[in-house]
Amino acid sequence: MYQAQCPCRTETVPVRTLHYHVRVWGERPADAPPLVLLHGWMDVGASYQFVVDAFSAAFAAGRQIIAPDWRGFGHTRTPAPSDSYHFVDYLADLDQLLDHYAGEQPVDLVGHSMGGNVAMLYAGARPSRIRRLVNLEGFGLPATQPARAPQRLAQWMDEIRQFERGDLALKHYDSADGVALRLMKTNPRLPSDKAAWLARHWAAQDAQGRWHIQGDAAHKIVNPQLYRVDEVLALYQAITAPVLSVHASDDSLGQWWKGRYTLQEYHQRLTQVRDVRHAVVEDAGHMLHHDQPQAVAALIEAFVAGPAPAA
Repeated sequence: MYQAQCPCRTETVPVRTLHYHVRVWGERPADAPPLVLLHGWMDVGASYQFVVDAFSAAFAAGRQIIAPDWRGFGHTRTPAPSDSYHFVDYLADLDQLLDHYAGEQPVDLVGHSMGGNVAMLYAGARPSRIRRLVNLEGFGLPATQPARAPQRLAQWMDEIRQFERGDLALKHYDSADGVALRLMKTNPRLPSDKAAWLARHWAAQDAQGRWHIQGDAAHKIVNPQLYRVDEVLALYQAITAPVLSVHASDDSLGQWWKGRYTLQEYHQRLTQVRDVRHAVVEDAGHMLHHDQPQAVAALIEAFVAGPAPAA
């Protein structure tokens, strides 16, 4: 099994009504901002371990690195069962996490997939809190039309009923090895040693010995609110931090949306960001931080190492 090179400690932080589970590497130095790593949908903060291990020794020693489990993922659980999650809650959670770990100091923020989308919107809402931002495959969603609002609300109510019946329940596994095989099936590039390590953080064993994914099935319920591109663009325009947009060579966006939303459209949206750079990670798919952690670590390290531009 993979052996972590940079062991972390775990902390529990009170955030709103929750107790947030956070992985922390290193201590907070006086002269460097925290590096905050935000995971994606149905993932966990531990997912960044391979990238943290790939940072240079000097970089890792000079930074405090923080990776929370979002609400309803990993070890961050709601105090009562929930049948609905709202995207804006992640922004409010992040806001209070940064209060705890950074105070008034701006942070360097990295987000993957859903975490990248949270990072981009948060950086527009709270521009002074972000020094530099790395967006790993956080593409946003296809544009929607107001006319679809009735259908979307009906779908949301229908899916809540499906959740209550157990129709959206996540699959469970006989062993951690079974979870590892699932991870490797989803991502054929994931080596078996890393899959075995990740499986024991991505899932947990119950009293009967079954392994369950550490994610609330209610996350599968569609968002009742439409994705409003005009609002997203307004938030992108408000970002003051330099942004590094990173995507994988496999074009996971095109594979997922089948022409409904393209990489070209995403890049057009990014023209609203005043300082944006682009990078591609070769031989990688959507889980590029698993596929090529050395390349991802090198991009992050080089980008956040420089001083932020003057306002």
